[in-house]
Amino acid sequence: MGFLDIGPLELLLILAIALIIFGPGKIPEIAQKLGTMMRTLRKASYDLTSAVSKEVDIKPEKPSSQPEKTALLKPENQSKKSPPNPRQTG
Repeated sequence: MGFLDIGPLELLLILAIALIIFGPGKIPEIAQKLGTMMRTLRKASYDLTSAVSKEVDIKPEKPSSQPEKTALLKPENQSKKSPPNPRQTG
């Protein structure tokens, strides 16, 4: 059994005990407060998740002390004819 793995019989027992303790007049008020609390927690969780994912996606550019590697890949820096690949003989 996992954490809070409650079956229908256990849930019915918890509701019956809550009805006895709080009475029939307080149950709707308690349910409304629990619903509001759950909505607030979900919104806070969503806001936190979106803020963290936004921070992870936006990384500031750090100045590099190494020379640009893309300069080696530019076509003007490559010779006109590349050496033949020995694997492509055929």
